[in-house]
Amino acid sequence: MKPVLFEPVDSPYLVRWDRKFSVDKAHTAPPDDAPGKKKLVERLDEAVARIGAAQQKLYADDRYGVLLVFQAMDAAGKDGTIRAVLTGVNPAGCQVFCFKAPSAEELDHDFLWRIYRDLPERGRIGVFNRSHYEEVLVVRVHPEFLGGQKLPRGEDRDKFWEERYDSIRGLEQHLARNGTVVLKFWLNVSRDEQKKRFLDRIEKSEANWKFSVRDVSERERWDQYMKAYEDALEATSRPWAPWYAIPADDKPFMRATIAEIVADTLDALPLRFPEVDREEREKMAALRKKLEKGEL
Repeated sequence: MKPVLFEPVDSPYLVRWDRKFSVDKAHTAPPDDAPGKKKLVERLDEAVARIGAAQQKLYADDRYGVLLVFQAMDAAGKDGTIRAVLTGVNPAGCQVFCFKAPSAEELDHDFLWRIYRDLPERGRIGVFNRSHYEEVLVVRVHPEFLGGQKLPRGEDRDKFWEERYDSIRGLEQHLARNGTVVLKFWLNVSRDEQKKRFLDRIEKSEANWKFSVRDVSERERWDQYMKAYEDALEATSRPWAPWYAIPADDKPFMRATIAEIVADTLDALPLRFPEVDREEREKMAALRKKLEKGEL
């Protein structure tokens, strides 16, 4: 299968579509030869500058959109990573959406309807902090949530999750065919590291607001979530919408790695600033002379 818009950035964290994906083999910690924090911050800054420059072209070119999807267990660092990676982007060319429990209106539509409304326009970078993948992750771990979705064929049916994967693949390929670059990042935090971050949120009063009792109850279903992630990533990582399973135990490494993948992807797109035709250039030259002479 050939990618539609771009060759996915080659990375040890790319979830390949031509082989089995195993959560047990996906790293949560950086490699032993990873650089120190200072170097990682430098790499992040360099990538952020590249993203900012490419985003200007993306906005001016107005032919492509970019969708960045972030999924993770609680306390993996989604919010901080999104902020760090996109800190150099013009806010006019970027939009971030968070998806929580669906509303009554959203439940009256198919499970992809609510995300379709928030897809980025051409020229913009859109970010999904959680996404349509909640429907094959959280809902899979909590199949009782299907009861509120008013499904015409009921909750118990063969190949239900395969059908949802198929719908997601179809949507993402449709987006790619029509100019949207889809990049998906799973921030792969370890259970031990999550525990440390939960304790930190409890101990620091200024971080208490980030902690929820429900976070701990979901932690009890860790193995179920890992199985859901494994199946979802394997089923939906494709050349036109690749998944990257990024080690998330070390935040500087995670953020630098993601920023470089985004920057490399944008740099590979055939972006260009619009060209001004000869007649328009002549008008601009005439106006320049008037401005320089103080006539305008």
